Amino acid sequence: MKKRVTLTFPKQTVNMPITYRLAKDFNVAANIIRAQVAPNRVGKGVIELSGDIDQLDEAIEWMRNQGIGVSLSSREILIDEDLCVHCGLCTGVCPTGALRLDPESFKLVFNRAQCIVCEQCIPTCPVQAISTNL
Repeated sequence: MKKRVTLTFPKQTVNMPITYRLAKDFNVAANIIRAQVAPNRVGKGVIELSGDIDQLDEAIEWMRNQGIGVSLSSREILIDEDLCVHCGLCTGVCPTGALRLDPESFKLVFNRAQCIVCEQCIPTCPVQAISTNL
């Protein structure tokens, strides 16, 4: 099972080896999608956790007990078909290939299952046809 979470690290926890502890203690894989973490500053990160549902829940509880703010992310990328001009600029920044141009129709194709909601496509869209549901 996978869960996407947003983590907020207090200043005193930014030096903790979180991904190591998740893997070693809970058998949970952590894919860091985006992170802003620096010494002596509050850190933020979006992480996709993979593992057994019980181990995921235990890992999330452990992080909360360490003082790390954990919020489950249910955001999705939305594409306004009426605004989209199918220019393909978003396909160049999509790290997973969830956005691509169909080679025959030259229309934008969005594979929601591949999307990790990194939001890199949003500022790239010249007509602001891409947004999130939150």
